[in-house]
Amino acid sequence: MDIQRIVLFAGLAIVSYLMVLAWNDDYHQPVPTEQVVESARVQSDNSSAGSDAMVLPGETSNKSVPAKGSANEEFATPDNRQSISSPTTTSPNVNNQYITVRTDVLDLVIDRVSGNLVKTSLLDYDKSLNSDRSLSVLNNTQERFYVMESGLIGQNGPDSAKNGEAPVYETDATSYELTDGENELTVNLVYTTDTGVRITKQYQFQRDDYEISVRYLIDNQSNESWQANFTGKIVRDEAPDPTSGPSMGIKAFLGLVTSSPEDPYQKFDFGDLEDEKINKTVTNGWMAFLQHYFLAAWVPERDQPAQFQTTRRGPLHVMGFVYPTTTVAPGDTTEVGARAYVGPKIIDRLETVAPNLDRTVDFGWLFFISLPLFIVLDWFHSIVGNWGVSIILLTVLVKGLFFKLSATSYRSMGRMRAVAPQLTRLKELYGDDRQRMSQEMMALYKKEKINPLGGCLPILVQMPVFISLYWVLFESVQLRHAPFMLWIHDLSVMDPYFILPILMGASMMLQMSLNPTPPDPMQAKIMKLMPVVFTIFFLWFPAGLVLYWLVNNILSISQQWYITRKIEAEMADRKH
Repeated sequence: MDIQRIVLFAGLAIVSYLMVLAWNDDYHQPVPTEQVVESARVQSDNSSAGSDAMVLPGETSNKSVPAKGSANEEFATPDNRQSISSPTTTSPNVNNQYITVRTDVLDLVIDRVSGNLVKTSLLDYDKSLNSDRSLSVLNNTQERFYVMESGLIGQNGPDSAKNGEAPVYETDATSYELTDGENELTVNLVYTTDTGVRITKQYQFQRDDYEISVRYLIDNQSNESWQANFTGKIVRDEAPDPTSGPSMGIKAFLGLVTSSPEDPYQKFDFGDLEDEKINKTVTNGWMAFLQHYFLAAWVPERDQPAQFQTTRRGPLHVMGFVYPTTTVAPGDTTEVGARAYVGPKIIDRLETVAPNLDRTVDFGWLFFISLPLFIVLDWFHSIVGNWGVSIILLTVLVKGLFFKLSATSYRSMGRMRAVAPQLTRLKELYGDDRQRMSQEMMALYKKEKINPLGGCLPILVQMPVFISLYWVLFESVQLRHAPFMLWIHDLSVMDPYFILPILMGASMMLQMSLNPTPPDPMQAKIMKLMPVVFTIFFLWFPAGLVLYWLVNNILSISQQWYITRKIEAEMADRKH
């Protein structure tokens, strides 16, 4: 029975540790984002005299932010390994500087200065539960600086720092919208250089798609050869993830991920980016910045070598890539570009964008269990249309798969309960001789075919599934703001009234009453304490996970009650 005691103490230690992590997660908050943005403003003012405050449609701001046009020769081109660490390009004051683009799933803002994406709202996702505002991924406001830049740098690139001022693109309209009946929307931004090179920066959007095509169409009507390098960047401050809440000490990854054929999935948090700059050539890869549920990614053209690089722009992290030089002869035309993705981490969508991009849906180290659980859960949802009901059906399925194993454990516990009077008698006879008592107990267990660890098996079997389902609920954007019934409006967060955890604790207490009382007084006290500890522990768990455990307990109680009564009847018949 010493082994059983060790298991119980280890479980309590783990629970206590996770509760400390949860407390730390709730009460140790990061530096307010206003300080980060203010620091960015100061750095920008020092390095770029022309930086101006960003005011998006429908918003106001009295703070300056890093100049969007001061973007592009922080990176070295593949032909010039010497990077420029302090760009001097300024951002001119422009009337009607921002244009809006709306599709059926995206609401975007494009800055005509350099033509960068400075805001994206996801129309199918609310900022918060019951909010009437869409959630923003990219954002350039007082709260957070997070944009996707693209440009042409190098010898003749209009975004090159040596030009002194960022290009200002002309457009036919200040707003664009994908109307009913249309499947594609194209937005053209046009800039003509002093030498007569016409550059069209083209954004293409598809219906029901978060993938964005970004291309430069270059028409060289000058008398000289034109050369430049395409670059795509993700620029972000270190503001905390606005979509990630308290999660019992477990945090969604916030940082950069790069992928290449040699290293399909490499993660860099802010500390990693600070310690070591990336500078490597990648072909057929991608880079993405991840936060909870959502990401922004650049996918270079297939078979096109790209120099992946990272650097700093004051307090901002700059993460991107540069192509080799594109050369356009006089009178010729060409095009160059890449694909961007700004949207939710949905496996089916990400698989079609780029190889291994679906791995950004991080199901933890038990992914080989989590992924099948999610597939089955998603299938149930496609039938019943309710994620809570889907979790219940998944629980029934999992319980069915482990039915025989659970039954074996419950039979062992039932026999142990039936021989409880004999254990009490042994304690009275040999209570002062622990060695003799252990020998007699083991002999009794062998005679009655009892496994003394049988009571631990149901919990041990459930734990991998429990942990895997936790990651499924934690990481799957489909369950964000997913309602169940009555007071449960979001299965991905804790029960606001703690009703499910209390019911779970009551069910656990009832289940404990079906188990035999351990002969060791200390063990008996621990067993009585376990339902209370687990109830407190589960108060902060996602409601969907507590629902799984509650339903599992109810099914276990039914199975255990039936088997226990059957064993007791068999033992009574043997006495007669």
